[in-house]
Amino acid sequence: MSIEKKIIQPDGWAPTTGYANGILVSPGKILFIAGQVGWDENEIIQSTEIGPQFEQALKNILAILKKAGGGAEHICRMTCYCTDKKKYIEARREIGKAWKQLLGKNFPAMSMIFVADLLAPQSLIEIETTAVIPEK
Repeated sequence: MSIEKKIIQPDGWAPTTGYANGILVSPGKILFIAGQVGWDENEIIQSTEIGPQFEQALKNILAILKKAGGGAEHICRMTCYCTDKKKYIEARREIGKAWKQLLGKNFPAMSMIFVADLLAPQSLIEIETTAVIPEK
């Protein structure tokens, strides 16, 4: 069974790029995924760069989704917290490549927030995710 996702874009608004302003989903179970950082399953950060940390955070999100019976196509919302706007902008091509490889053309409702620091040492980016997984 699949879920139905409908992008909500008010009339007259400029088109979005790489995200949706709103997504209406039915039916399914809601999965809230805690902020994931760029560390591996042993909580070790393998890179000090934003691109690889972003990619690992996405892999962590997908592992949690898989365990819950879902996949990338079920992601409906993401909130990203990043400690360095300049480095994020410089890494956008690498981030986009990781996104395309891992999430394909799924563009959820998103927010990017730049913060002074994150709790996990050496973390440059953290991603919270909400997914809706279809009932079996």
